[in-house]
Amino acid sequence: MSPFASLLNRRAVVTGASTGIGRAIALEFARAGADVLVHYRTSADEAERTAQAIRKLGPQAETLAADLGDPAALEPFVTSAYDRLGEIDVWVNNAGVDLLTGPDANLPYDEKLQRLFEVDVRSTALLSRSVGQRMQARGQGALLNIGWDQADRGMEGDSGELFAAAKNAIMGLTRSLAVSLAPAVRVNCIAPGWIRTAWGETASDLWQERVLRETPLRRWGTPEDIARLARFLASDDAAYLTGQVINANGGAIR
Repeated sequence: MSPFASLLNRRAVVTGASTGIGRAIALEFARAGADVLVHYRTSADEAERTAQAIRKLGPQAETLAADLGDPAALEPFVTSAYDRLGEIDVWVNNAGVDLLTGPDANLPYDEKLQRLFEVDVRSTALLSRSVGQRMQARGQGALLNIGWDQADRGMEGDSGELFAAAKNAIMGLTRSLAVSLAPAVRVNCIAPGWIRTAWGETASDLWQERVLRETPLRRWGTPEDIARLARFLASDDAAYLTGQVINANGGAIR
């Protein structure tokens, strides 16, 4: 019997894969048998650690730097990724601006919105179109984007407004790309809920209590929870799924 959600002999690119959810996805893809290109912007050491962990699992791994906030860097990044892997079966648009724990957290509202547009929205759209067209010409492939479970129902505060604007754009883009690229290329989106990444590790007691209160499963999600779903969506076992935005949030409804 073949293993469920196998990615054996597949080649995948995961953007923003040096840490967090992106790293977990890259490692899970490797466990499923895929060779993985690990994208990063500045964290070269972390990216190489991710690549080394992939190699220990058996598959091949490459690292590749690119500033996805620079539109001029996007097509050269795609070309370099194809040069490294030969062909690409799965592309995950995970990279995004850290407005909660990174240096961009201190920017004014309008500049945060601009950064989200440049890195999260524009790069997802342009990379998806470029890679999607190549996959379409080849006759197969899977694209996977990352949204946010509260984007379409709302959350109070500056961060809620900003992320809702960006992630709703990505979620809507996913649905339309799925129609544009069908039937050769499947396009889906994972909308994570409260995931214990860097911000979750240091969140206040108030936030810790809120997460448990709003999540029926009564725990934070982990990057590995998202990675296992990504593995399934990238595999042939999800062959009849496209244009879907799937909440991975422990059952949260508000």
